[in-house]
Formats: sequence, structure tokens, C-alpha cells
Amino acid sequence: MDLADWTPPPLPPRSEMSGRYVTLEPLEHRHIPELWSAHKGADEVWRYIPAGPFESEAALGAWVDSVRIVPDPMQFAVRLADGRIGGTLSIMRINPSAGSIEVGYIVFTPRLQKTREATEAIFLTIKWAFEAGYRRFEWKCNAANLASRRAAERFGLSYEGIFRQAAVVKGENRDTAWFAAIDGEWAALNAAFETWLDPENFDDDGQQKSRLSDLTAPILVARDPDL
Repeated sequence: MDLADWTPPPLPPRSEMSGRYVTLEPLEHRHIPELWSAHKGADEVWRYIPAGPFESEAALGAWVDSVRIVPDPMQFAVRLADGRIGGTLSIMRINPSAGSIEVGYIVFTPRLQKTREATEAIFLTIKWAFEAGYRRFEWKCNAANLASRRAAERFGLSYEGIFRQAAVVKGENRDTAWFAAIDGEWAALNAAFETWLDPENFDDDGQQKSRLSDLTAPILVARDPDL
């Protein structure tokens, strides 16, 4: 592949990304009370995250204030159409010289999980990355987190293997599962997400007519053998 004319893409700006159902807002101190309210009673969402769960709003606030000023990972709060905050995610491992970027540190509350809003939140990060000129979009997760591995495949990211003993997190070994999509797959990915997110894809009860996993399946070059 000749990349003589390829130009490294820009770093992501610290600005909002808006869709039909959600807006990704750069994480700020002002989000702390809403995040605390959204996460109360949902400690399990921090199971595979290096930080959390937090015992108080002050503890959560200290974490927010420590990460909101860091350019990588670049943390975002997920604002739902009803005005509430549904969780956070980040754009991370940003490597313009290689054209690679990752979505991670995903902490979605039960209110956000398995919804159109959750899918669109991820889609907004993929859309920004490929439209900005990135060549590779990555998803990595604890190999024990089968829900995250299923989500990556549903989003059309191809399985690339397991990195054994890749990290120690909260005193436990972490094997890391890798998934990715590349720029040559973007047009098909975009069409799949746009089709699935279209309001016409949902009946009056909010039930999907076409499944995103069916729309993205032809894009996958490798599937996770453990799912």
C-alpha cells in the first residue's frame, strides 16, 4: 500500500459531537453532580475499568477533575436527548502518525446500556475518526468481558486476537481482546449504522426491525471464536 500522499490526521478537538439521540460533551467539572446521580447504585459498570466505583460524590469528582484535563484519554460525557447524563467514554491511544485511534474507558449506566443512544455514542466516535482521516479504529477490552467483546463485533469491528497477560488492573491479571476497523471499511460501516439508527428502523414500541449485527456481519474479516 503506497502512502506517499497520505497525511497524518489531526488530533481530536475538545468539542462536542452531536447526533440524533445523544451529544458527546467534553467532560467538565460541571458534570460531576449529574454523573454521581446517574451512577448511584450501579457499581457493576466499573468492573473492568481501572478507576471506580466511587463511594462518594467527592471521590467521583476527584477522578473527573484528574481526567478531564488529560488530552489522551479524552473523556466525554454522554448527554441523552432527555437532558440526562448516561455515562462516559473516551477517545484514546491517539496516534496520528500511524493514523490509529481507539474508543475506550466506556462507563455506561444501566439507563444507557443496550439502547439506540449507546450505539450512537460509539458511532459518533467512529464517524469522527474516519472522517478526520484516521486509517484504523480500535476497540480493546478485558478478555473476560464477553459483553464488551460482543459489542465490538456488533459494531462491525473485526477480531484480531488476545494479548495474554497484557496488564494488571485492580490487582487482577488482564488478558486484552483486540478488535478494529480500517478506513476501507468505513463506507459500509457508515451505511450500516445510518440504516440501524434511522427512526424508520424502529416500530411504535421502539423495537428494532433490522439488527445492527446483521448489517455489520458482512464487514467483519474475522469473528471472535469465543462468542
